[in-house]
Amino acid sequence: MRFERALLIYNGNAGQKDMKQALGAAVPILSSGISNLMIVQTERNGHAKELCQLHGPDVDLVIVLGGDGTVHECINGLSNLEHRPMIGILPAGTCNDFSRTLLIEQDIALAANQIISCGSVPVDVLKVDEQFCLNFWGTGLIAETSNNIRPTEKDHFGKVGYMLSAIRTMNNMDQFKYVLDIDGEKIEGEALLIIAANGNYIGAKRLPFKAISYHDGLADVFIIKHTNLTLLKELFMTDITIQDNELSREMDHYSGQTITIYTEEDMDADMDGEVYTKTPSHITVLKHHLQMVTPSGKWETEVL
Repeated sequence: MRFERALLIYNGNAGQKDMKQALGAAVPILSSGISNLMIVQTERNGHAKELCQLHGPDVDLVIVLGGDGTVHECINGLSNLEHRPMIGILPAGTCNDFSRTLLIEQDIALAANQIISCGSVPVDVLKVDEQFCLNFWGTGLIAETSNNIRPTEKDHFGKVGYMLSAIRTMNNMDQFKYVLDIDGEKIEGEALLIIAANGNYIGAKRLPFKAISYHDGLADVFIIKHTNLTLLKELFMTDITIQDNELSREMDHYSGQTITIYTEEDMDADMDGEVYTKTPSHITVLKHHLQMVTPSGKWETEVL
């Protein structure tokens, strides 16, 4: 057996029929590579975090069956532990962004096979004040898009629901004043959107930035400066390759290990697809803080 003890957490708020099918596809495959598999359903918001805090020190692997929100909760439950088990993702949400960055199959059965057969890589985590995020932190347009999405859009249209919300938000978004401190360098100006990225996907769309790496110890900060709605729509809503000279005119790019973001007024901030906090925010990159399953990784079962 590859793993002696593993915890499978699945989202109890998801559709019962869908989760039953996902478990039916995944569990027989996982059991072939795990001696003792504990399966627990979340019962409320924050429960996945609690389960990871409780059981994380005693298992070799935590498997997250759910979407970006469930993954986010689990990261927050595991990141403060001294003994941090390996993490595998079974993508069962709307966007599944970080699983895409890790090249995880979006089919549950194929993803389960990857967990028991593929290697792992060390992954950076963004510590935001006293919380953690895996994929991105963002304020401005991206946070307001999360705020403005209608429940019926998300339930019925999935990824398209985010696009509909983004269109509405773009049409009403004003610039805001900001001051950034990136590794001691002060930067200020006006922007529509600031993102500190660790992953390559937002809203299931690959970001057209070559610099982003989830294991280089740095967060990539992108500041969209102008109200060029055409570029914004192309950037977030269509699969295109934007030329470097276009990007340099419309946005600034920095990278750093410690980042503090101030805005003229406190603003909502999105982490991994949900609004969890407000500015000001202090971000520290925890290099290689977690070990996660990916087909591009080496075969490794030791925990951090």
